[in-house]
Amino acid sequence: MRHRQRGMTFIGLVLILAMAGVLVYAGVRLTPVYLNYMNISHTMVAVANEMKGDAADDWAIRRALERHWEVEGISNIQSTDVQIEKGNDSVSLHVDYDDEVPFIGNVSLVAHFDKTVKIR
Repeated sequence: MRHRQRGMTFIGLVLILAMAGVLVYAGVRLTPVYLNYMNISHTMVAVANEMKGDAADDWAIRRALERHWEVEGISNIQSTDVQIEKGNDSVSLHVDYDDEVPFIGNVSLVAHFDKTVKIR
């Protein structure tokens, strides 16, 4: 009498583990990219808080960003990549950039980031 097999085969287990491994590896490769974005975002908010109430010009804002980025160790974007947009009663900082990391062979992962912070 034949018994019906239950459960997963070894090949099925290997395929599932391989797919999970690829996803974990992608997460490991993208973690520094997102940590860098969080540092950039935090820095922009800190500079906006520093410049509140001041009649800050573009040069002062860019210099403050450069100082913060020097301390944080951010090097993939420059202060000139930040667009400073002046409105009627407000100034806003806007950064829009892509960050690319190699994944496997000639395949890369690209993350797009877009952040706007209002000063006043």
